[in-house]
Amino acid sequence: MEEESSQFTEAETTHNMEREADEEEIDPESNPLNQPLLKRSQTVSSNPLAMVGAKVSYIESLDYEINENDLFKHDWRSRSKAQVLQYIILKWALAFLVGLLTGLIATLINLAIENIAGYKLLAVLHFIQKKRFFMGFIYFTGANFLLTMAAAVLCVCFAPTAAGPGIPEIKAYLNGVDTPNMFGAATLIVKIFGSIAAVSAGLDLGKEGPLVHIGSCIASLLGQGGPNNYRLKWRWLQYFDNDRDRRDLITCGASSGVCAAFRAPVGGVLFALEEVATWWRSALLWRTFFSTAVVVVVLRAFIEICSSRECGLFGTGGLIMFDVSNVTVKYRVMDIIPVVVIGIIGGVLGSLYNYLLHKILRLYSLINQMGRIHKLLLSLSVSLFTSACQYGLPFLAECRPCDPSFSETECPTNGRSGNFKQFNCPNGYYNDLATLLLTTNDDAVRNIFSTNTSTEYQISSLLIFFALYCILGLFTFGIAVPSGLFLPIILMGSGYGRLLGIAMGSYTNIDQGLFAVLGAASLMAGSMRMTVSLCVIFLELTNNLLLLPITMIVLLIAKTAGDSFNPSIYEIILHLKGLPFLDAHPEPWMRNLTVGELADAKPQVVTLHGVEKVARIVDVLRNTKHNGFPVADDGAVPPVGLATGATELHGIILRAHLLQALKKKWFLTEKRRTEEWEVREKFTWVDLAGREGKIEEVAVTRDEMEMYIDLHPLTNTTPYTVLESMSVAKAMVLFRQVGLRHLLIVPKYQAAGVPPAVGILTRQDLRPYNILTAFPHLAASSKSREKEN
Repeated sequence: MEEESSQFTEAETTHNMEREADEEEIDPESNPLNQPLLKRSQTVSSNPLAMVGAKVSYIESLDYEINENDLFKHDWRSRSKAQVLQYIILKWALAFLVGLLTGLIATLINLAIENIAGYKLLAVLHFIQKKRFFMGFIYFTGANFLLTMAAAVLCVCFAPTAAGPGIPEIKAYLNGVDTPNMFGAATLIVKIFGSIAAVSAGLDLGKEGPLVHIGSCIASLLGQGGPNNYRLKWRWLQYFDNDRDRRDLITCGASSGVCAAFRAPVGGVLFALEEVATWWRSALLWRTFFSTAVVVVVLRAFIEICSSRECGLFGTGGLIMFDVSNVTVKYRVMDIIPVVVIGIIGGVLGSLYNYLLHKILRLYSLINQMGRIHKLLLSLSVSLFTSACQYGLPFLAECRPCDPSFSETECPTNGRSGNFKQFNCPNGYYNDLATLLLTTNDDAVRNIFSTNTSTEYQISSLLIFFALYCILGLFTFGIAVPSGLFLPIILMGSGYGRLLGIAMGSYTNIDQGLFAVLGAASLMAGSMRMTVSLCVIFLELTNNLLLLPITMIVLLIAKTAGDSFNPSIYEIILHLKGLPFLDAHPEPWMRNLTVGELADAKPQVVTLHGVEKVARIVDVLRNTKHNGFPVADDGAVPPVGLATGATELHGIILRAHLLQALKKKWFLTEKRRTEEWEVREKFTWVDLAGREGKIEEVAVTRDEMEMYIDLHPLTNTTPYTVLESMSVAKAMVLFRQVGLRHLLIVPKYQAAGVPPAVGILTRQDLRPYNILTAFPHLAASSKSREKEN
């Protein structure tokens, strides 16, 4: 697969690429017919280019709106009650399969990681016990190097879209952005095996983000009947081969992924609601909860099976589960002060982490642009640095004596999970820094979250741990391997949380392990800016409802502090990739601009007649890249009002449906409207569900050019429309909440000679950057108003 650019790129680079691509590509939003693009000056719209995997791709919006044409209406009228019931049952069956497969794959990933990483660490400890430290280092570094190479080669050569967490692209998809190849079979396979290799290699990344992407891939493949080249042709499964139903399934998949990562079913549902989903309704809430419930049952079943040591080294570990329910959480009114402090620290550090990660990703974009070899070298360099630090830094820590109350099997712990790694220490002593570094990431979090361990960790060891994972958290994310942000942020936050717990000492009743939990929660809220879902996830992790009040305070303060500096980390990544994500809140200056003024800054809208000549349709499709065209009839007779001369706005027709009409040669020798039975003989609802094809692939003869096509049966007769006097801010809210692809602008006054549609708003037209390009005075006025305030 040819790679044109890096995984990450900044918005300014994207716009430079747009201007360069203009010389060869037609502007997809604003190109007048038969007019060379090179001679035009752009106004509002720009090429929707974005980074998807390792390629610069053209981005289109998804058709979430119901296309109410004649075929759709006939299809729903002809469905019996039994068919409707079968459709509903199939929806729930697919939600069940999404949860089942996500739970099974998550268990497989956990089993593989625990065993691969476990046997690797056992071999390293064997060398250390024999005082062969250099051989242990070579083995440890070499194994991590090979595992990282496997993950990087899979991503770079087979599925570049599998690199990274995938959550920003899922957010964009559920916002209405079609991100190519993000949910394919190759991406799913590479994500699974790449995550196993990358996490087993000891890199500072987690499997949580990839599991969200894996659940979404499973949902998408189930909804469309399998991979693109091997789809099932079952009639009822084809009902889900549309953007609306696939959106709901992917939402279930994202919820199931979070649930599989943290064993938090309610937290998974709330994560989808708060963070990734733009569209939500009660029926979707029930199905996502059902999917997460299935995931929990699968995980619980495998935990019971593996508890008898039948899963190798997996045992009772492998999943991030921190049970502190046996600890009584006591806090006084004065304990609110350290809770507030840790919230403020989390917000400030989270925003600082976002800022520095933004700079690192911009640097990585320059390195990755040099080609595949440089991507591999970058990933392998990070692996070598990580391995050297994890193996070498524990030698700086002093050996500590075991508590006399512990037996010899409890301290030190060799060859199994525990808080007392012997490492290079003599018998009866343990190395607290090796306990945190020379282990799997899940065990490291479990160890630092442990309660009633106020004397087990030295301040110097925690400082080294915190500083190291701050550095690794910045330099590991962005390399060409599947990676998640949850676990690195948890490790960093728990480090400074435990340090604050030691600093508070006898001034608080809160346990140091609980301080670590609060520190992790605060940093996650400060970086990701989530509150409700994080609160529930941490409650389900810790299994202690008494933590609810202080966790809520920490999350709210951390998010508020972080919002004062910069956006969330996912918004930053969306901006870097150039994905046209529409925010929930419009810019204040958008209220000073009407959609009519926005339409005036664009070329005149291209309108088709209800019965249109084939030559005109071919000309329109060849010379524009529009994906929707208003359909109007001249000389219509309205039922009331003016008698003659009116123009009827019949609706809007999609480019994909025009291509279907041309491919099926649905031509008329005379200019007339067709009967309903004629349409059903030629088209089915399945034909209109697809969006593949290009005008260059359609062959039309010279004689056919003189024939006609009746567009009325294929036209969406109920498009969303707004008056030209509506503000852009209000139109943007409508566009985003309903999940539109096209929004028709109609004139405020109807009169002779006034077109029925004065313009069309698309996603690109509503992006602030594109609007300010045509109306720079709005940006100047908003900046001056901010200075006055």
